[in-house]
Amino acid sequence: MTENMEAESDNTLDLVRRHSLTALVRDEIERHIVDGKLTPGDKLNEAEWATRLQVSRGPVREAFRALEQAGLVRTEKNRGVFVRTVSLAEADEIYAVRAVLEEAACRMLAPRIDAAQLAALRAHVDAMCAALDAGDHDAYARSNVAFHDAIVATAGNGKLYVTYRRLVGELSLFRRAALGVRGDAMERSLAEHRAILSALAARDADEAARRMRAHVDGGRQRAHEAAQPRAPDVNDDANNRLGARFV
Repeated sequence: MTENMEAESDNTLDLVRRHSLTALVRDEIERHIVDGKLTPGDKLNEAEWATRLQVSRGPVREAFRALEQAGLVRTEKNRGVFVRTVSLAEADEIYAVRAVLEEAACRMLAPRIDAAQLAALRAHVDAMCAALDAGDHDAYARSNVAFHDAIVATAGNGKLYVTYRRLVGELSLFRRAALGVRGDAMERSLAEHRAILSALAARDADEAARRMRAHVDGGRQRAHEAAQPRAPDVNDDANNRLGARFV
């Protein structure tokens, strides 16, 4: 192997390593945003993240750019990088597109859903039920997201899934910024998920799509309720803190 070939090989390996590191850093920061550990308006410090993840600052800088392209952060000149805030008007637009995508996913999946896919969806609904009984809002939110992700992922359209994932990432910013919602948000959400699952189990594409549309519209309504200040209720304070995530 010539020196030029060796140099090219080293450069290729460096590129692969750097790309892999960037993806890992991006995924970790995105997880913190979606899980609510980073909230809208929080500043992201390049040096701190490099130290935390034990990488150089290059992959962190590239991860910030990728997150900006995904709509999760914004860069302000001479100020830095911040977790982006999604307005109610923008959230409405996202909900509208999300409804179309998830309706389409239900129509694709319902006629050919198999036993394993149904079992996976049922497990997510069971996990939501257990989280509701335990009052575990974070566990409910994770299972909720996993349920929807599984439907779209198994629908069989890769482009639809990529588009959906970006929308869900942006919408998580709005959910976390919500101020509160009615105390029965989890119960309402769980009933809607069960209805979607029943329609898919019956392989009824029209009904599954209709139930999904109703569910997304219900989520939009809950988000609007969450954005409206109301008198505090000591009986549902725990639900109010995170209720807007149950969509």
